[in-house]
Amino acid sequence: MSVIQSLVSIDTSLFVSINGSHSLFWDGVMYAISGKFTWVPLYLSIVYLFVKQWKKEAIWLILSVGLCILMADQVASGVIKNMVHRLRPSHLESLKSSIHLVNGYTGGLYGFVSSHASNSVGFAMLTSLFFRQRYYTLMISIWAFLVCYSRIYLGVHYPLDVIGGALVGGGAASICWYLVKLYRPSLFENQAEINTTIPVTTVLLSCVIIVAYSSFVF
Repeated sequence: MSVIQSLVSIDTSLFVSINGSHSLFWDGVMYAISGKFTWVPLYLSIVYLFVKQWKKEAIWLILSVGLCILMADQVASGVIKNMVHRLRPSHLESLKSSIHLVNGYTGGLYGFVSSHASNSVGFAMLTSLFFRQRYYTLMISIWAFLVCYSRIYLGVHYPLDVIGGALVGGGAASICWYLVKLYRPSLFENQAEINTTIPVTTVLLSCVIIVAYSSFVF
């Protein structure tokens, strides 16, 4: 067995293990975590902190985050997925009968790499570099991990899809961080400590709402 075949075998085994460990309650939680609009309050709170800390100069940070997500998403979905053509597990005939899907959600045809993973990791890494606050970094890293994990749980990505997406997101964040430091170094000179209570609280409250919603609906 080649190295690639071994990796694919391990990847599939991990996927089956994670996707197979499901329950009605966690179906609702993971489906909500993976939702496009679930975390809008988080994104808005980050923009608020940008404006509060950097005033008019915040536009450069907002644009850099937008560029990071655009780069991560386009490289993941527009380039790599169309080059590799790796079917999502939810579209693979040999796995269809054993996969647990939530609300019939199967995702697009190809899965490598995960754009959810690239976007969330890119966002988490870049904003962490901007704020440089340990508590925020821990919180946003857990958030990104949950988003990535939810994609495997829901049966639409293999673990390697998520790992690949995370690497793409990390690369996009690194490029955007470099550009901001290169062209707007003054933004981070004598930077006072930023109170990141708002986004941290937003994530925690969103998680509470998700859990409560899942308890009653699913």
